Amino acid sequence: VYQGIDPKINRHVAIKTLQLSDSIDQGEIAKAKQRFFREAETAGGLSHANIVTIYDVGDEDSLGYIAMDLLTGAPLSHFINKNNLLPVPLVYQLMIQITDALEFAHRQNVVHRDIKPGNIIYDDDLQKVTVTDFGIACVNDNSRTSTGVIMGSPYYMSPEQILGNQVDGRSDIFSLGATLYQLLSGCLPFEGDSVVSVVYQISNEKHIAISKQNDALPASALRITNKAMQKDTEKRYQSMQE
Repeated sequence: VYQGIDPKINRHVAIKTLQLSDSIDQGEIAKAKQRFFREAETAGGLSHANIVTIYDVGDEDSLGYIAMDLLTGAPLSHFINKNNLLPVPLVYQLMIQITDALEFAHRQNVVHRDIKPGNIIYDDDLQKVTVTDFGIACVNDNSRTSTGVIMGSPYYMSPEQILGNQVDGRSDIFSLGATLYQLLSGCLPFEGDSVVSVVYQISNEKHIAISKQNDALPASALRITNKAMQKDTEKRYQSMQE
């Protein structure tokens, strides 16, 4: 990702690039290219204050590029250690912005599929968050089902994603529940020595109650994280708005 400028209107942008090189498998290049440009198409169709704005997309020689809003601030992954957590009321305020953005995306049939602290940029001056990286988002319509492909960050993945089942907006709810859990406690809800161990826990074991990680949290923290991270999609919140 480069910082760039649009000389016509003197706008500073972030330019995300993909090297479409010939040195790797052609099939893999085609897939990577498709995923890369789908990100631009998907996020580009979403106009919301808390979703990154896409300005331009294209390719030149062996380089694909997406020009997008140059965001100031830092990813929320900077605030997930116990000694560096954001104040609880602020975390709740940011969650309202994130759920609002994802409710909007879900209403356009876009499921993000990779919600995690690293994909949400926080601007301290504006007290604002922006959801980014729609690289593996899927458009839920009848023509394209999204089953069988495991993508995303294992620590935040929903059980149905891990099992390769079809996902809908409730998968993002699980991932956001795991994100909230970490932002409030400084701990991951599911931890293990290996990806296999983490994946097993997400599929089969209940997370440690957040109140055991930090007993000073409000009661709502326990209620929200428990409901958002139910294994059964029917027992979770059914929408981001809820």
